[in-house]
Amino acid sequence: MSPSDQHGVSRRTLLRGVAIGGAAAAAGPLLNFSAARAAGLDSGSYTIRFDNGARQTILGLGFEIQSDSINSGNQGMPDLVSGVPYDLTPAERTRFYQQMLKIRSDRGFRYCRLALGLYHRGVTADGKRLVDRYQDQTKLLAEMIREARIEGVAAEYWSPAPAWKTNNNLVGKSADGKTAYGLASFAPADLDALGDAMVADLDYLADRGVPISMWGLQNEPDSPAFYSSCFYEPAEYLAAFKAVAPKIRAKYPNVMIQADSRGGWKGDRGRAVISDAQALRYVDAWTFHRVGTYADEQITDDFTSGALGRPVFNNEFEYLHPTSSFNRTINTAQSIMNWMTFQNAPTWFWLHALKPTTNSESKGYSLGFWRPQHDTNFSRYPNIKPGHWDFNPENWNAVSGFVRYMPWNSVRHHVEEPVHTDGSPYKDHRIMAWKTPEGKQIFVITNRSSSKPFTYTVDTQTAASFQGHRYGPTTHNQVLSTLTGPTLTLTVPPLSIEFWVRNP
Repeated sequence: MSPSDQHGVSRRTLLRGVAIGGAAAAAGPLLNFSAARAAGLDSGSYTIRFDNGARQTILGLGFEIQSDSINSGNQGMPDLVSGVPYDLTPAERTRFYQQMLKIRSDRGFRYCRLALGLYHRGVTADGKRLVDRYQDQTKLLAEMIREARIEGVAAEYWSPAPAWKTNNNLVGKSADGKTAYGLASFAPADLDALGDAMVADLDYLADRGVPISMWGLQNEPDSPAFYSSCFYEPAEYLAAFKAVAPKIRAKYPNVMIQADSRGGWKGDRGRAVISDAQALRYVDAWTFHRVGTYADEQITDDFTSGALGRPVFNNEFEYLHPTSSFNRTINTAQSIMNWMTFQNAPTWFWLHALKPTTNSESKGYSLGFWRPQHDTNFSRYPNIKPGHWDFNPENWNAVSGFVRYMPWNSVRHHVEEPVHTDGSPYKDHRIMAWKTPEGKQIFVITNRSSSKPFTYTVDTQTAASFQGHRYGPTTHNQVLSTLTGPTLTLTVPPLSIEFWVRNP
């Protein structure tokens, strides 16, 4: 069976069925609560509907890979050849594949987001197609995907090859910031040729062992930048999407085509696509960038009502600043949970697996750091040797439990949970439950309070035992006591995430 299939059904068919079948369920946690209201904010009673509460299939999580260089603070792109896996020693590559990307004995992350025109930005002599910028770049990506057992890349353009643009350059904004650069021509013949070139870009990767799982026309098409980018007005985005997407679908029929990698169906470019029935038929999912935002917005805001039966998900999450007004570890975990619980999302993407020790943005962007061979400033991350990497606990501890304990194609199950007197759910104390493809029952709970413990009383509907695993800003996979159901009483310390896994 092709890795693009799920139990004999294409990924696009599965996603469409999940979105339609689960449309009402996306709001379920706000509707079907138990009659009792929890009295205070130090405890609550919960019932997991493992009997008849199946919701969407959660495909697995994604990450982005920086396989080429970018200047510190995202201020342009150097000629320097630097990236991962390239910069890592052979032993460190293996450790990266096993300890971060795979984690489990079978597989971990499902998707690798690949920034075409930025982190894969070599250009052919005619300037019309993207290729390796340094020797064995794609070969190393293929090794990473194979060794970490990743399904494939979410290939998305930060910029098409330079010959297609008004400035004949990958960069999307003039040095003075006043001019945004986009496609040089929207004539039908030129868009047709652009589509052929973009298919050839995917062929280049696929032919070298990099499978294609998703495709996007343009990252943040409304935001030109001093690095690789391309600006599209809404009508321009529609014209290009309408010309290129059918060619992608014809050559890669099981690839998930997403739009618009910024504002989804809510954005001006998404709405332009919705206005055209011919273009809309090629949209498999709507993608949003909710960069470092407070996770409560997935509870209070609407990301699904205008999706027209397509699933929605976040395909870029990171923190732009090294500090924030809330605890990032718990916020990130609750972003994953709230996207899936309240918006029925089938996946969720963190921005970067590793970022270099040299870049100012690395702490907020990464799950870990690597030291390039050229970095001799050991005042930063002195424990990391050149060619080596280490975890960024504040972000890694938020994401890794989901990769470890939520296998591909797990099915989320509804939880009846307490609410405030106004009917709103507890936002500091979140819960999500699922069954693995083998039927193992698992749930995760959080306590976002920085000072008070919170006690969950959870009816698991089974007399089986559950093993706990705790994460937090400085805690990684701490093994907790084994407790036996059906009712578990769990007191969660401040700033903690706990995964409870049914024993065999």
